[in-house]
Formats: sequence, structure tokens, C-alpha cells
Amino acid sequence: MYAYIKGKISEINPTNIVVDNNGIGYEVVVANPYEYQLNEEKIVFISQQVREDSNILYGFSNKDQKKVFLLLLKVKGVGPKSALAILAGGTSEEIIGAIENQDVKYLMKFPGIGKKSAQQIILDLQDKVDFSMTNISSAPTVVNNYLSDAMLALEALGYSKKELTKIEKKLSAFDFAGVDEYVKQGLKLLMNAN
Repeated sequence: MYAYIKGKISEINPTNIVVDNNGIGYEVVVANPYEYQLNEEKIVFISQQVREDSNILYGFSNKDQKKVFLLLLKVKGVGPKSALAILAGGTSEEIIGAIENQDVKYLMKFPGIGKKSAQQIILDLQDKVDFSMTNISSAPTVVNNYLSDAMLALEALGYSKKELTKIEKKLSAFDFAGVDEYVKQGLKLLMNAN
């Protein structure tokens, strides 16, 4: 099992990054690839998920994100894609707060999470979450790219083309310096639409 990979970010794609460590490129699926900068030296915390037909590395910018991801995977009906979508739209602190406060509506804002799933998350994790997780900080960095990359990233998180079409015009009105800001604003618009 991998705990983390320290290396240079050599590629940024809509669903993943590639971390170059001593000439080996590790493809790592992350919640928001555009929070990383190309050629940046970075420690990426890793969760390796081995299934019958796949062996995927999931990456996180801090240990708390990884802890929340692993907790979410313990919930019946929540897979890695849903867990990543939740982490992309909320901070570890916000997600833990929603579980602690039994905030079903907050959890329902994420793609693929209906009322039953939100209730299941709260039920399964209510007694397992350390509600004192407070040293959470993940200052995002920006990579210059296009709105279309942000739309691809949002689609990869599970939002439908219909949902994305509704917010694309609103997003295009913003003049952000990079994809990360478009993704964040897109998530806000999508969450408010639900």
C-alpha cells in the first residue's frame, strides 16, 4: 500500500494528475486536478483501491481529505466516484460538520447522493467520525486553462450534460485566471440549482 507519493506534477487531466517520482509516472485520480500546478513538487496522499477489474490510485492534497474519503467508502452504496465528488464540492470540515449535524440537505447537493444515500452516510458514520478534525487547510493553486476543461472536470465528477449546459453560460460570464476557479464556481452554481 502507498501512503503518499512525492514528486513533480507532470500532467493535469480532467479526472487525474500524473506524479513523476524518479522517472516513474503515477496516474492519480483526484477530486479536482486543477488545484495542482504543472511542474510543481508536491506530496500527494494516496489510497490504492484494488477491484477485480481495476487497480486505481486516488490522491489527496492532505491527510484529512484521505481520511474522509476512506470513511465515505465504508458507507453502503458510496463508491470512490461519489466520495471524490463529495470531496470536490466540500471541504473535509464541511463534510464532517454535515455528518455531525445530520444535515441531509447539504449531503444531497452532491452528484449521485440522494436522500437515502445522505441518510446512510450519516447513519453509518455518525459514531465513526472524529469531529475534532480542525487542522484542515488545502489552499488551491491555479493552472491557466479553459472553461471547457472545467466543464470536463465537472462532468467527470458525475454531473450530467443537461446540468452542465444550464450553468455554462453563467460560468462564461466570469473572467477567472484558471480552471480551478471555474470548477469551484461551477460547483457552487450546480449545488444551488438543486
